[in-house]
Amino acid sequence: MRVLLTGANGMLGRDVMARLGARHHVLPYPREALDVTDPASVRAAFAAARPEAVIHCAAYTDVDGAESAPEEALRVNALGARHVAVAAQEAGAALAYVSTDYVFDGAGPGPYTEFDPTGPLNAYGRSKLAGELEVRAHARRHFIVRSAWLYGAHGRNFVHTILRLARERDRLEVVDDQVGCPTWTRDLADVLGTLLEGGAYGTYHAASEGSCSWHAFACAVLEARGLTTPVEAVTSDRFPRPARRPAVSVLRNLALEAQGVRMRPWRDALAEYLAGAPAEPGVA
Repeated sequence: MRVLLTGANGMLGRDVMARLGARHHVLPYPREALDVTDPASVRAAFAAARPEAVIHCAAYTDVDGAESAPEEALRVNALGARHVAVAAQEAGAALAYVSTDYVFDGAGPGPYTEFDPTGPLNAYGRSKLAGELEVRAHARRHFIVRSAWLYGAHGRNFVHTILRLARERDRLEVVDDQVGCPTWTRDLADVLGTLLEGGAYGTYHAASEGSCSWHAFACAVLEARGLTTPVEAVTSDRFPRPARRPAVSVLRNLALEAQGVRMRPWRDALAEYLAGAPAEPGVA
């Protein structure tokens, strides 16, 4: 397939390019080449690429920043999704839109399936949910793929930050009252390819199996690297943030499982990632 990829220079986009590029003609469009908030830019990209499928990774991802810039988050995540969805529909291309666990409020015990009611707590989550609505409204052949707690080799993420801090400090404090599903971007990229190739359109959750708190995640990262920096479990009020986070945003991949696709446990993915990651990640 000819696959147009937005957000191609991002952490997920670069893994999508690497994983799908071997079997499809992936046409990468980084932010510099495609401004998804500009309908003319989107139309020009689609006219040049003539895609059969689109993976929409471009997004405003600054969760705390969105609280002070909610219109910008909506401009990118909602209106940008609308422009891409309209263009995909006009081109007859299937569209995969990457969404987030932050569309849920985290008030329930979890895990959340694709059929549970949404209720985002923050501006970022509201903007991504608005993007989902735009995709459903404007692109008939669509996949909405929610994932969670992403980490990978090509961007800022929790794994890199913990490794850096463990070398800079004598002890760490990490919150233990937020629970989710750490997910390697490479595994998510593989699922996006599988969905596009299968053609069973709809809403999916795609997160590594199992769950943990940020504290347990940090401990697993350090243990895998043989680091012994003490990590104290603290509550979220120890680190006040502009954006509220859901206490429990664990995802159940119910729709994927119905297609016979299972994602591996988060600890297995993390072990493989850290086995191949540099000792000093370039981005923290």
